[in-house]
Amino acid sequence: MTKRRDFIKKSTLGAAGIVIGGMGLSSKSYASVTGANDEIRIALVGCGGRGSGSHIPSFGRLPGVKIVAVCDPDRERMSAAAQKVVTTFRNKPAQVPDVRKLMERKDFDAVTIATMQYWHSLPAIRACETGRHVFVEKPLAHFIWEGRQMVNAARKYDRIVQVGTQNRSIKAYEELARWLREGHLGKILHATCFCSKPRQPIGKRSEPLPIPETLDYDLWCGYADNGPIYRDRIQYDCSFTWDKGDGESVNQGVHEVDIARWMLGYTGLPRRTMSIGGRFLFDDAGDVPNTQIICYDYPDVPILYVVYNLPKSKEYLTPEKWNTQPDFRGAGGVGVSIQCEGGYTLRTEAFDLEGNRIRSFSGRGDHYANFVDAMRSGRREDLNAEIIEGHRSTNICHVGNISYRMGATATLADQRRQVADGDIVCWQEMYNTYVKYLDGLGVDPVTSILGPWLECDSERECIKNNPKANEIVKGFYRKGYEVPETGW
Repeated sequence: MTKRRDFIKKSTLGAAGIVIGGMGLSSKSYASVTGANDEIRIALVGCGGRGSGSHIPSFGRLPGVKIVAVCDPDRERMSAAAQKVVTTFRNKPAQVPDVRKLMERKDFDAVTIATMQYWHSLPAIRACETGRHVFVEKPLAHFIWEGRQMVNAARKYDRIVQVGTQNRSIKAYEELARWLREGHLGKILHATCFCSKPRQPIGKRSEPLPIPETLDYDLWCGYADNGPIYRDRIQYDCSFTWDKGDGESVNQGVHEVDIARWMLGYTGLPRRTMSIGGRFLFDDAGDVPNTQIICYDYPDVPILYVVYNLPKSKEYLTPEKWNTQPDFRGAGGVGVSIQCEGGYTLRTEAFDLEGNRIRSFSGRGDHYANFVDAMRSGRREDLNAEIIEGHRSTNICHVGNISYRMGATATLADQRRQVADGDIVCWQEMYNTYVKYLDGLGVDPVTSILGPWLECDSERECIKNNPKANEIVKGFYRKGYEVPETGW
């Protein structure tokens, strides 16, 4: 087993050491903290479904890895996570409700972050500053600018930072990408990412939701608004408000866009983007779309995204049939299809133009083990989803949502006129399918929000000549929880 003295030696922390916020933590002191000669010690930040359901079992089972602390402002969740560690792995982790206090400790080597995305940047940046490596869930950040600060921190302090876009560790996709680039299906024409995932309204209360005594609500809100809640649940359903969430096209979409970008070799933003959609049929406290289409207009191969959170047609708008979702080429759920001149792919299979399967790709991988292996080698190049890859894919998703947030209702004629701009045939076809789908639900398409075409500046990671859109790019941060600008 790799000893900590060897692991720290391989690790890339500079000899000059780090001082932050009045707390000094040099490379020498880091190497001499508790347990300095044995396993890699991990602290979990965020003890909800992803943290307790995936991070704890996935890291805890790895040889030479020990979960030594759990952190969550919800003390009930934190206690349950700690008990899971005790029951499953027979060690008792420290329970630290405040992540700021967690970072003052010297008894762990890495942080794994499984919070909502609005609580990703602060612990990730602080972990890098204090010499820890980071595994952070997707999407990388709630705003484009703060994601860049996370990348800068990883570079400035030379940390190993993996993003939870775990498809990057699936060997089947790696083989598929190689096969496509070899030209077996001919020229690539466009990529379609799809998400058919049933969702329910999140409630619309007349009185604020009571906050349980076990939750430090101000800390849980972080830099987001800490006002009263008018939905029915505190946890997770904040995904469907712009204040703390980004909706399906970012939260889920980053997985599919990341695969498409990987297949196509893109490293920057599209030259422009637009979105159209709406939060249809739900009278609730949510404000993100539950039906949405997006065009990421790259000059050679466009990427399209479609979100369906509602059933396939109005006859399925009943509790018993609600989960009957639209499909894409016969496939439900989520996935990516790459259309080529000589056929297409669907997830990890390839088909000819008549729909006959001609190749299947297999093989998986362990995203969590890949992170630990990279910690041991001290090489960020060994990561399958290094932070810059997660940042790029998250940014693409964000600019599509920014178009939606800048939009307004419009006539069908105006919608069609804008969709036709640039003569992207596959985008026009997706729009026609979208209109037909809304008609089948009994929804008037003119109630859609039509987002404008936004021109993207890939180098500066912003929107060209649009100060209002760039306010969303920069983000909104409550006093006391500001994300620090990290130069590199």
